[in-house]
Amino acid sequence: MKLHNIFVALFISVAFFSCDDYLELEPISLETSNSAYESASQIEAALVGVYESFQSSEYYVWDNLLFQDVRSDNCYAGGDNPEIFQLDYLNIAPTHSRVYKHWSNMYNAISKANLVLYHIDNIDDPLLTEVRKNQIKGEALFLRSYHYFTLVKLWGGVPLITSSITSTEPEAVNIPRATTEEIFTQITSDLKIAASLLPDAYGNDAGINKARATAGAANALAAKAYAQQPNPDYEAVLDHIEAVESSSANYQLIDYNLLFDGNNYNNAESIIEVQYLGGNEGSYGPQLLLPPSISGDSWRKFVTPSVDLVNAFDAEGDTVRKNAGILFESVQWVDEFWGNAAGASIPFGYKWKNASGWASADNVYLIRYGDIVLLKAEALNETNKLQDAVAEVNKIRTRAQLPDLTTAQSDSKQTLRATILNERRLELFLEGQRWDDLARFNVLVSTMNNLVEVDLRTGKQIDYGMTEAKKILPIPQQELDRNPALKQNPL
Repeated sequence: MKLHNIFVALFISVAFFSCDDYLELEPISLETSNSAYESASQIEAALVGVYESFQSSEYYVWDNLLFQDVRSDNCYAGGDNPEIFQLDYLNIAPTHSRVYKHWSNMYNAISKANLVLYHIDNIDDPLLTEVRKNQIKGEALFLRSYHYFTLVKLWGGVPLITSSITSTEPEAVNIPRATTEEIFTQITSDLKIAASLLPDAYGNDAGINKARATAGAANALAAKAYAQQPNPDYEAVLDHIEAVESSSANYQLIDYNLLFDGNNYNNAESIIEVQYLGGNEGSYGPQLLLPPSISGDSWRKFVTPSVDLVNAFDAEGDTVRKNAGILFESVQWVDEFWGNAAGASIPFGYKWKNASGWASADNVYLIRYGDIVLLKAEALNETNKLQDAVAEVNKIRTRAQLPDLTTAQSDSKQTLRATILNERRLELFLEGQRWDDLARFNVLVSTMNNLVEVDLRTGKQIDYGMTEAKKILPIPQQELDRNPALKQNPL
């Protein structure tokens, strides 16, 4: 049974929150607020709404692939949407519709979490035990942290809102940007509390344990946050990874093909994932990516793997992960990077296997243990424990049926750093990680400007014109117009 099913009756019957942008909320009267959150069932329904944001926000359905894999060196835009090509060519304006959409959707999700945290302590219902009350707090803190982690990686410093907005007065809604450091401090502080409140598991049903925030998920996200912050704290990364690995949830690597065959979600490697049931509870993402033989349609697909990425798999002799994540197929449209003629064979993203007519039951991994193993290797290398780092990388390579790292791949901290980055690319392709990895390793500008991708229509190399300013997105123009306290990022 999926988490969504557990609370689905509550979710349908309780109108817990509007889907409008948090910045457009009407004042919440005390009477209305209190009457909406009086019982255990009502607060559980509100919590379901926070989780539902992973399914309703396009960013987590598939746009994270656009902002992470397409914006980087992993994939091309494809399709026929001009705004997606703007992401690919790093020409993103403040008026870009997806920039505003994801900003507002994530703040909407944060607002839902804040409502849960605001009301939870005031509920006097014998059905709501102290144990469950603390779990709900932990879940809401984790979910709020996850969305702030997404926001800070995309935009840098953003408005920090940790309580419900109950007024439309300018001083209540015109909130200036916090610094990047302040956002990360809030994230890691909240996750520390969340980890202390959350269980390792909620029982024996993996479909529940992988759908909901656990102590393992909180510690894993904290490790990622401590690594991604402007001044990484790799000792803290290792501390939180130790907590993940000592969890009674017993996270472990599984066969790589089983991760992505569409039949083994909620597995031992999964730490938390977005649940889809198919039908009315399905995902449209796979339909946008999969080739005609699987999707059943013939239009040009989005997010096609790049020549540079395929070359990276081939250079490593990595057939296991390449075949699990990429499928070549002949198509009738003309692709400017793969043949420039109808009938050419081009690659498709293949980590989702079932399109199901825009209603796929393929889940989305939010965090999995393979990512954490490589993050541990990164942290060990950065704290000068090179041999221990090599051992972690070799766990991943053994799973991929590759030989252990050679001396040439690991003979210095700098060399091993580049090796780990490449290993993350091959391991986590099409999982919305690449842009963040390049940024964290401080090679984003050089990687994009040294990237050799040739447009076969002209025979000319693409000039991505990457700059330091383009590492983060522009603040949405709609928000700048509405909120005079906001300041634009350098463009």
